Amino acid sequence: MRVGIFAKTFAGRDPLTVLQAARAAGYATVQYNFACSGLPSLPEFVSDEIAGAIRVASVEMDVTIAAVSATYNMIHPDPEVRRQGHIGLRAIASAAPGIGTRLLTLCTGTRDADDPWRKHPDNSTAGALDDLLESLKAALDVAEEYDLDLGIEPELANVIDSAMRARWLIDELQSPRLKIVIDPANLFEKEPRSKVRSIVSQACDLLADRIVMGHAKDRYEDGRFATAGKGVMDYPHYLKCLRSIGFTGPLVAHGLSAAEAPQIARFLHSVVSEMDDGTSL
Repeated sequence: MRVGIFAKTFAGRDPLTVLQAARAAGYATVQYNFACSGLPSLPEFVSDEIAGAIRVASVEMDVTIAAVSATYNMIHPDPEVRRQGHIGLRAIASAAPGIGTRLLTLCTGTRDADDPWRKHPDNSTAGALDDLLESLKAALDVAEEYDLDLGIEPELANVIDSAMRARWLIDELQSPRLKIVIDPANLFEKEPRSKVRSIVSQACDLLADRIVMGHAKDRYEDGRFATAGKGVMDYPHYLKCLRSIGFTGPLVAHGLSAAEAPQIARFLHSVVSEMDDGTSL
């Protein structure tokens, strides 16, 4: 497993500065965000020059681009907002081959009109699911056009709020390009450690054939988010679950500051090393 980080963790509006900071902090791969190129996170257009600069920085710093964020609210109550999100997705998809990545990450969305990470009671309605299916079918057409995969992340605040719902979506759409980004800290809020281990095991087993990226953050006992290793999650167990399904992809830290990045890198590298040595099994 390659230890990575959200590129947006580091200040900077050019990829060389950002990837240099990621490498210095101990990371070999990043989930890129176009804010690190001085653009909106969901730009309407990405030039060949900008895409090429990311690829050059990736090679020069020896930091791979595991994925690019193409997040927008796929079930926003305003269809025009969804349409604009789709325009941004296409712009990023067209640039992805030049950057050197095949994975775009998405948010399945919420009916909340103001905050894409806030739960809304209408997320569970048939209309919300219908809009998600429509948005994802259009997104998958774009992915097919540019030979890309799309990674969605089950999380409590979104319409796909559990591993079970994610499995339903995969089975419903039947597209090999629909992948999973797994972040166990987004699958629970306040649970005892034993229950957290069960949630992680079940999610990895249920989504085993589609997981292409693991995220690394944590939760405190009171439900607040924490940096990886500082909360109730059993990280050796999490990585053991990933290893048991044959996962060898990137493990990407987020929800941390640039100042915390070196410490979290050391922690994740140590857990991965123990896994590789077999000492944590």
